[in-house]
Amino acid sequence: MPSRSHADLLSLISPPPPPQSPRLPRVLNLPGVLSDSETDPSSPSSPAQRRIIVTNHLPLQTRRHPSGDLSFSWDTDALCFHLRTGLPSSTSIIHVGTLRADIDPSEHDSVAHHLFEEFKCVPVFLPPDLHQRFYHGFCKHYLWPLLHYLLPLSPASLAGIQFDRRLWLAYLSANKLFADRITEILSSDHDFVWAHDYHLLALPTFLRKRFPRIKLGFFFHSPFPSSEIFRTLPVREELLRALLNADLLGFHTYDYARHFLSCCSRLLGLDYESKRGYIRLDYYGRTVTVKILHVGVDMGQLEATLNCTETKSKVTDLMNRFKDKILLLGRDDMDIFKGISLKFLAMEQLLEEHPKLRGRAVLIQIANPPRSQGKDIQEMQEEAHSIAKRINEKFGSPDYSPIVLLDGGSLQTYEKIAYYAIAECCVVNPVRDGMNLVPYEYTVCRQGSDALEGLPKKSMIVVSEFIGCSPSLSGAIRVNPWNIEAMADAMNLAISLPEDEKQLRHEKHYKYVSSHDIAYWARSFDQDLQKSCKDHFMKRCWGIGFGLNFRVVALGPNFRKLSVEHIVPAYRRTRSRLILLDYDGTMMPNSSIVKTPSKEVIEILNDLCSDEKNVVFLVSGRGKDSLSKWFDACEKLGISAEHGYFTRWNRDSPWESCELASEFEWKRIAEPVMRLYTETTDGSYIEEKESAIVWHHQDADPDFGSCQAKELLDHLENVLANEPVVVNRGKYIVEVKPQGISKGIVARNLISTMTDRKKPPDFVLCIGDDRSDEDMFETFMESPKKPSFPVISEVFACTVGNKPSKAKYYLDDTAEVIKLLKLLQGRMTPFSQPQRTAPNLHLLFEGSLMSDQL
Repeated sequence: MPSRSHADLLSLISPPPPPQSPRLPRVLNLPGVLSDSETDPSSPSSPAQRRIIVTNHLPLQTRRHPSGDLSFSWDTDALCFHLRTGLPSSTSIIHVGTLRADIDPSEHDSVAHHLFEEFKCVPVFLPPDLHQRFYHGFCKHYLWPLLHYLLPLSPASLAGIQFDRRLWLAYLSANKLFADRITEILSSDHDFVWAHDYHLLALPTFLRKRFPRIKLGFFFHSPFPSSEIFRTLPVREELLRALLNADLLGFHTYDYARHFLSCCSRLLGLDYESKRGYIRLDYYGRTVTVKILHVGVDMGQLEATLNCTETKSKVTDLMNRFKDKILLLGRDDMDIFKGISLKFLAMEQLLEEHPKLRGRAVLIQIANPPRSQGKDIQEMQEEAHSIAKRINEKFGSPDYSPIVLLDGGSLQTYEKIAYYAIAECCVVNPVRDGMNLVPYEYTVCRQGSDALEGLPKKSMIVVSEFIGCSPSLSGAIRVNPWNIEAMADAMNLAISLPEDEKQLRHEKHYKYVSSHDIAYWARSFDQDLQKSCKDHFMKRCWGIGFGLNFRVVALGPNFRKLSVEHIVPAYRRTRSRLILLDYDGTMMPNSSIVKTPSKEVIEILNDLCSDEKNVVFLVSGRGKDSLSKWFDACEKLGISAEHGYFTRWNRDSPWESCELASEFEWKRIAEPVMRLYTETTDGSYIEEKESAIVWHHQDADPDFGSCQAKELLDHLENVLANEPVVVNRGKYIVEVKPQGISKGIVARNLISTMTDRKKPPDFVLCIGDDRSDEDMFETFMESPKKPSFPVISEVFACTVGNKPSKAKYYLDDTAEVIKLLKLLQGRMTPFSQPQRTAPNLHLLFEGSLMSDQL
């Protein structure tokens, strides 16, 4: 079903909100902040680079006094506040996000001015009804559960709701308001934008549309679900394409990145490669880099809090209160995915199986206030309290409660740190979670300091397999939170291990946490973002697509669409022409099931061949038998089959085979290997040619087929290492063919033969669409550099499809190829071409960047 994504993203709400005037006049007038088209990146007067950090909430705390006045202060617990420590000290940092308070519209201008002047923060003001639908509707009750593997089967399905297009449009409207605020302050030539998390998935498209060369990074802090879950989103392709409009994408774990790449492969047909430690996707000529690194903690803040007087006093109180007790600690948001009830049930199982721990083991559960609203949160709180009450009544006594549930939300930061410092074991068991820093914070607090005497530098962590930090905690005891018995065994093991082993595990964790703190994470991401954007001004760009399907095509500076006004005069004034045409994807669409040429194609080729000035060759990877049968009606057409292994100059001339390989004993080695992979890869098959053998996997599962192709390539290279062949991997194929066979060699041989016949070509038209045709393009593009190659006055190397290529020109599709060939022979005039009913959206930058006119 075609996407119903709104084409006009400027009016997503019905009725649309009234237009807002810019809220930041002081920001807009800052010296050196120029529009997208006014700044030369190489100019010595260019403004300094800035980092614009975009999050759903600003790292600010807001307080309204009884007098009605507002006061603001930094939220020192906010992640985006701490990441500043890893960015260059000389860099100006601007935060963009919403405030956690309702601000009257009459105060918007004054608040925006104050926040920018005092904190370098740019507030995004969302109308209350829009915020409700955006945050509590689409984000928290639809997108959040789905990202955590909970399908919204019905409106009453736990936290989920069914997809509601009104909520989706509210989500887009909110993202557009974020983009509007960024637009007011952005200098796209110099500023780096770093957006965060699932609230802003559509933001990259809004920004890329307005600033095609924007330097944009995006970090996904939530889990990214498998393709089987993500593909249930009705707007799945829109969100994937939006993320691909960023330059650098960050994920906490390889699993999350792998799921994203799998979605790109299965839903968009994109492939990726890993090169020199980086995972890269080619997206319409732009390189999108994928980074994997979990967020760290702010070591400085934690150590400062540990050493403060309030913390030390609280630690003393808690040690007296829980004297002779074994403390296990949990700290989680009150959320259905955090597994709090499962943790309580595991505690109950622990006390059931180990009576000696009754009266000694205490589980302290700190429950942070919920971040969303709804019946599911209330039911979850009631269930947690009910289970805790039952266990306390079952195993407790007047001076002993096995479970201490602290969910009043009144604990200060230093109090939480004090609980970390005294706990023997930390239990973190969400059923699904992305960023979870509790184990890191616990490790740092257990390391303690000289000021906290008597606290041993050892720790134990029981951690869920399904959270982002789990792979980095190699010394932790990993558990399946759904397995209550295994959870109880893990908790018992954590508190009963020998002290020296506890210390060794702690030291291993502390070494990692202290060296991979939040400054390291931010610095690493920032450096990779700069690397990802270094070639932004080395390419020309086109913008294509409507709405959230918008993307930028980035191509070489000399790459352009083949102009009829250019090629037709050149064709008519030249006297010896060589025309080289690929077949599949050039003369025949790849999507066509019937591959035999149409009557129109036969007529066009015969017309071209009838001109005595023309030498026309079909250069294809197909076998000679099928090509000779299909083009039997083309008497003067030359054919080069199997990438040039067989060649004939016309229908009546004999086939000439390449003399490089006269024996094919290597096929006896390659064919059984390919057959093995065919039997184990559903949807694959083998195509055997006279000179080559090809394994196809376009009908196999995309991930499995690609994996098998990589393995087959390696396998064949090993077993054929001493044979005179090359093993190539193309799009959905692995091919083995003799060495020295390529379309580039075909082109050189044809030109050499024409030169020997005293008819050297002064005009060459070469059209193809795939990787094998790039050899032809390379031959002609590099020919002026080779003295042995004859000088050709007019060369038109043209690829089919607007994509990166070694060719200098492109045509949109096979239909345009057919039109061009008709034009060359005068079968139609340029004015007889049908006019487009809608703009092609190939908006070429001629020395400046694209405006926001799409």
